[in-house]
Amino acid sequence: MTRISLRQRRLRYSGLDMIRLLFRALPLLLACSLAVPLAAHAQVGDDSIVEAREALRKKDRTRLVALRDQLVAARHPLAMWADYWELGSRLSDAQQSELDAFDARWSGSYVEDRLRNDWLLELGRRRDWGNFRKEFPRFRMNDDREVSCYALLARHLDGQDVKVAALSAWYAQRDLDDGCHQLASALAEARKIGAGEIWHELRLSVEANRPRAARAAAALIGSATAKAVNELLDQPARYLKRRVAEPSGQHKELATLALVRLASSDVDAAAQELEAGWARLLDDEQAALAWAAVGKQAALRLQDRAQDFYQQAWKRQHNQGHAPRWSDDMLAWGVRAALRTSRIDRERWAVTLQTIDAMSEAERKDGDWVYWKARALQARARNDTDRAQARALFESLADGLGFHAQLSAHELGRLPALPPAPPPPTDAELEQAQRSPGLQRGLRMAQIGLRDEGRREWNFTLRGMADRDLLAAAEMACQANDWQLCINTSERTREVIDLRQRYPTPYFVEINAHAKERGLDPAFVYGLIRQETRFMATLRSGAGASGLMQLMPATARWTAKKVGIDFQPSQINDVDTNLRLGTLYLKLVLDDLGGSQALAAAAYNAGPGRPRRWRDGPVLDAAAWAENIPFSETRDYVKKVLSNATIYQQLLGYPATPLRSRLGATVGPRETSAAAVDGNLP
Repeated sequence: MTRISLRQRRLRYSGLDMIRLLFRALPLLLACSLAVPLAAHAQVGDDSIVEAREALRKKDRTRLVALRDQLVAARHPLAMWADYWELGSRLSDAQQSELDAFDARWSGSYVEDRLRNDWLLELGRRRDWGNFRKEFPRFRMNDDREVSCYALLARHLDGQDVKVAALSAWYAQRDLDDGCHQLASALAEARKIGAGEIWHELRLSVEANRPRAARAAAALIGSATAKAVNELLDQPARYLKRRVAEPSGQHKELATLALVRLASSDVDAAAQELEAGWARLLDDEQAALAWAAVGKQAALRLQDRAQDFYQQAWKRQHNQGHAPRWSDDMLAWGVRAALRTSRIDRERWAVTLQTIDAMSEAERKDGDWVYWKARALQARARNDTDRAQARALFESLADGLGFHAQLSAHELGRLPALPPAPPPPTDAELEQAQRSPGLQRGLRMAQIGLRDEGRREWNFTLRGMADRDLLAAAEMACQANDWQLCINTSERTREVIDLRQRYPTPYFVEINAHAKERGLDPAFVYGLIRQETRFMATLRSGAGASGLMQLMPATARWTAKKVGIDFQPSQINDVDTNLRLGTLYLKLVLDDLGGSQALAAAAYNAGPGRPRRWRDGPVLDAAAWAENIPFSETRDYVKKVLSNATIYQQLLGYPATPLRSRLGATVGPRETSAAAVDGNLP
């Protein structure tokens, strides 16, 4: 194929006319290239697939069976999904022979492996280890933690030593599941794990608000412990009132759990209990954990005392002579508390380093903490060796495209270097992608409204693909105007990076027009939409937000009324209407928050009232403020919107400026001279 420039390639995806042309051409392209033409089945089957999914939702098995039979008889390319739904709906009563027959019918497909996942869970619950051992080696995805726990349990029953892997899986469970609990129970009964490991799981579960997992772990210790844990989970303050002069070892452990639990609902009460006596009665490790839990909850609430609480925790932990066994989340909030503190810089950065170094190896490698460790080393540097160490960490991040990569490039005095455009997929590469049955099915499912199922099948098919194959699959999605699959697929490449795919510019004319009409930076609008919807105009969230800019109906009505626009709810997914109201609302939010794109992005995600509160307190380095956003979703959202915008700025042909300029130097309380907030802003 003829090599073309990045700008030429980008413009292929910029104009609405071109997008419409590609959309009209797609059925013909598919009809010419697909091994099993989907268009040939559209009239007889697509509606039936959607109806079958609805029958599953309504638990109408009679209708589901009829539709399954119809689709299989018609040899519809998506019939396997109806077969999967039908058998999956009665899996508790199914026999191994039925699963074997299903595997034979749909061998190698996503639904075959997905049903195997479901069946392995069922076999584990049945304690059918014979069939489990037969099926597990064939489980290709192997991405289900509970299945992994059942597999470890089966190995334990075969006499293998699985303690290390078992503890890792048990500690990582989101809440109680049968597989990991049975694994832990079996190891405890065999005396492969002891009381110390069970108490550690109890601590993790209480901190993470996993009450079912906590109760199950307590039961492994004994009925008296289980009864006490039930009480302290339900009424931690009442439990702590039962303080005795010299509590026993177990009572001190239970009191520690009660303090951790109390801190999650009442930071001040937990701190008062520690100060009133429990800090003296507890062992150093227990007191350190309790203080750290109070510190974490104070940090989540952006309280000034958070660092004082963490300082108390570290003071008691130092007496132990080893690193704390706190969760990575507790340590992460320790870093954030240090970044917010008004203490002298050297003390703040010393705590930052100490806390990051206490994280697990995997967590320490996260870009967030690599960046903040580099910042701490840089701030505390006494000589060239110290500065070289900080620089090396910045260098390890700076070639990336994300938030901390761009900030690291700024620290090195340069703009992020955008990777050169690779040769686009050849006709042969694209044809190979279009002939993939899994990609065909995934795209088709997404097109008929079954996006979650389509996305899962698509992603399953991408496993093990080389970069060039991924680029071709992404191109297939781009040409179908499925920008979500396009972007997400292209982001999987490791060495070959195509910014045209990762940062496309659909609705180019419309977005630019509306952004400029409101006085908004088009790159900022593009960065926000990319994060909101991946440019999928028909998306609707579970909360009811709709369209490119994910407007809630109430917000759309309020905005329309505010500026005197006639608006009907049926218009919310109309591209022009959604962009008009979305950019209007974004401008109102931006103005209300003093023009800060960081605060505006946070407001767009979490509502304007929250960033108004989050900016109160000390004046912070803007990156430190972003790191301290209490909601993990909003924190990630702000980082991605701003880093997206910085890249779009260059792709759209505007002068390149660093992310730091877009982020701003500091974030602090609203200036007294600023206009009053708009209290009606939704």
